[in-house]
Amino acid sequence: MSRMTNFDEFLTEARTVAIAGHIHPDGDCVGSCLATYNYIKTYYPQIEAVLYLEPIPNIFKFLSRSDEIISDCSADKTYDLFIAQDCGDIGRLGDAARYCENAKKTICVDHHVSNTGFADEDYIFPEASSTCELVYELLPKERITKEIAECIYTGMVHDTGVFQYSCTSKKTMEIAGALMDMGINYPKIVDETYYTKTYNQNRIGGLALLKSKLHLEGKCISSVITLEEMREYDVLPKHLDGIVNQLRITKDVEVAVFLYQTEENGYKVSMRSCEYVDVAKIAVSYGGGGHVRAAGCSIKGDAARIVEEIVAKVAEQI
Repeated sequence: MSRMTNFDEFLTEARTVAIAGHIHPDGDCVGSCLATYNYIKTYYPQIEAVLYLEPIPNIFKFLSRSDEIISDCSADKTYDLFIAQDCGDIGRLGDAARYCENAKKTICVDHHVSNTGFADEDYIFPEASSTCELVYELLPKERITKEIAECIYTGMVHDTGVFQYSCTSKKTMEIAGALMDMGINYPKIVDETYYTKTYNQNRIGGLALLKSKLHLEGKCISSVITLEEMREYDVLPKHLDGIVNQLRITKDVEVAVFLYQTEENGYKVSMRSCEYVDVAKIAVSYGGGGHVRAAGCSIKGDAARIVEEIVAKVAEQI
């Protein structure tokens, strides 16, 4: 595994640094990238640092320096150091991949079991609850400001389902406790970024539940939302977060499969499992990735056929 023990050993030599995370950034991606970006901006003002991410959900815009995120990767630049976070392979960096390929030195901090180890220095621990947990480990504790603590806590909350998923460890809780001691408004972070939904989000979530189907004698549940339905309910893909988790907590269900349409013949698939099915294995078979209990991929084809195929793969493991 990695020889890397902290960010500072690489930052002292760099004059230009780019940070990026995966496409369609979620809480852990946004939190880990902004924590690192805030750290560099605060303690290495001489470094020209840039954070590249696709537009982030509005719920995360309270985080410090989120207004400085760059979503346009057309500038022709070469960086001394490129830091990829919460990203399992170079393709998942989207347009920012070009900066990774051209950088003099690359680092990857990640917890995806499917990570391909694409950087010069990999800090990859699949057993960690989140990339934010790993960023916490890589920062000197006395230098973690309240703003950095908010970023890290937010990411941890989102990748652990507010500390309820099996990826949550004793260490996760100890780190969360240390961050809470820094005076962050943790109830507000949990409520406003994890639980609060708009009226339209609640309506589309309700529709997904109404349309859901049980398979394998109730051990698997699936639901599909079409582009037409997203238009009718006035929601975007980012507003569908949380639906797969709502499906997963159905009594006696081991695996939840949620599809939403992205194009005429294409779907984004999210999968969650409770105790024993490895959904990352299924996602990888379609060119996706993720974690043992939470994974995703994109698949072309008919929705009913896709669900049937995935259910068959779940059945093999059950």
